[in-house]
Amino acid sequence: MCGIIGYCGQKDAVPVVLEALKCLEYRGYDSAGVASLCDGQLLISKDAGKVEEVIEKHKLATLPGHVAIGHTRWATHGGVTQSNAHPHPDCTGRLAVVHNGIIENNQELRRELTEAGHRFASETDTEVIAHLLEDELKSGRSLEQAMLSIAPKLEGSYAFVAVSLDDPDKIVGTRKSNPLIVGLKDRDYYISSDALAFAQYTDEVMALEDNEVVVLTEGAIEFLDPEGNKVAKQSRTLDQSWAVSDKGAYQHFMLKEIMEQAQVLERIVDQDRQQFTQIALDILRARQVIITACGTSRYAALVGRYLFSRVGKKFCDVVMASEFGYFADSVDKNTVVIAVSQSGETADVVEGVKAARAVGAEVISIVNRPNSILTDLSHQVIYLNCGSEIAVAATKSFLSQLAIFYLLAFAMVNSFDEAAASLAGLGGQISKTLDWNKSELIKLSDRLKDKDDAYYIARGINFAIASEAALKLKEISYVHAEGMPAGELKHGTLALIEQGTPVVVICPDDYTFAETLSNAIETKSRGAYIVGVSDRESDVYDSWIRIPEVDELLYPMVAVVPLQLLAYYIAVNRGCDPDKPRNLAKSVTVK
Repeated sequence: MCGIIGYCGQKDAVPVVLEALKCLEYRGYDSAGVASLCDGQLLISKDAGKVEEVIEKHKLATLPGHVAIGHTRWATHGGVTQSNAHPHPDCTGRLAVVHNGIIENNQELRRELTEAGHRFASETDTEVIAHLLEDELKSGRSLEQAMLSIAPKLEGSYAFVAVSLDDPDKIVGTRKSNPLIVGLKDRDYYISSDALAFAQYTDEVMALEDNEVVVLTEGAIEFLDPEGNKVAKQSRTLDQSWAVSDKGAYQHFMLKEIMEQAQVLERIVDQDRQQFTQIALDILRARQVIITACGTSRYAALVGRYLFSRVGKKFCDVVMASEFGYFADSVDKNTVVIAVSQSGETADVVEGVKAARAVGAEVISIVNRPNSILTDLSHQVIYLNCGSEIAVAATKSFLSQLAIFYLLAFAMVNSFDEAAASLAGLGGQISKTLDWNKSELIKLSDRLKDKDDAYYIARGINFAIASEAALKLKEISYVHAEGMPAGELKHGTLALIEQGTPVVVICPDDYTFAETLSNAIETKSRGAYIVGVSDRESDVYDSWIRIPEVDELLYPMVAVVPLQLLAYYIAVNRGCDPDKPRNLAKSVTVK
């Protein structure tokens, strides 16, 4: 889940790399560093801390050179220390590597390399790559030949790039099940785990396939297959509207992304009706339909399952991606797999999709990020059209996923246009919800900021919203929070309710209202503080988050937005950074 960037061209390299690292920080922010080639020297500077802190502490912008690589880290192997920060050199200090992913056999490789006389300076799995490349370069191979030679020895998923004084003025990279993409403009070349890193410089990109190697030099680019043969590539245009990463006047990206949801709905529903009709038919014809996703995307999938059943009369199952492999025996050519991922690079989702494709299943992906691994693996792709999402906690991408499932469900009954019209009109209702509740949410966040536990309950189509709202609070405020179907309270969780425990009750005035309110009363009788999320006021609520009256299938979309904002305000009140919660990163590219 780390961020990789490399630049080779006519500009001073390090300023380009540093600006890119700021764009990549959502992928990891516990340490950062750069390596630059200049006048026969390899200059490496790195440290623990956020990108801006490391830049300022080590005056990184002063490093010279026209070839440089950089990295921002999300720790997997080894603690958050200067020695574990990337880039990692070899024993000689003549080459440096930056890496995203996990080398699963790193302990075995480390042992072999240590016995051969190599000295390790970090606890990371990445460092084995540097020492393996070192041995290959000593035998006279070029940097790209060395990379081709060592890649088969590495188990796991990875993307890494390297520079070396033994093969100067060159950046070489490769990948396996982790993203790595090249940007180009005139005689300038960029390589990164995310096109967002270089979007300000170019809108022309080239994809790197699994096990391929790319070689960048000033004014030239070359792709090689695993056998070392040259591969011809066509460039693609990067959607610059997606690549915007400015938080404007907002204090945090998360707040901006919450507040712009009413407007992005118009872009979300700008979809190809014919494509949706075809996908809907494929879903209806399939013997079985499986939706696979992780985290927030899985909660969107649970709402999607409900919509498919209620509207399209098509049953499907939702399997969390990390468990999908254990159900692979039932997947075959009569299966449609719908993969949901904001980034399109979530490792568990990607691995499940590969397994499904291998047995002939049709893969449909719902993705926000263009030029992603998942889009390349899919037979059909639906884009969220909600623009870049920088905050680690998903907000507008979740709303977008709900909208896509809503459109698909109604496409099953030939009512796509009617569904699109309903969603287009929902933007005003979301704006109204935010206007109604902003001051109440600020006060409520102050009341709840010191609570250590919170519970969210709902029924029917809204129970997944309870889980998603709890996840938001957990992610950014570090408060223990659980979301569940209201009917499950009495099967264990009721024992945890005590005086003042917050219980958020998603209770719209629909077919679930009476039963859900009854469950709220059960918790209140045990001392709970009840926060009602409803279009119907009740004396049961100690605090009321008012939502507008909408069609019952649209309540999840108007209910989740104020709960996102509540989590945001609680995080800020607790002194947390909602954009960069501890231990988490935006793109989960490791299993």
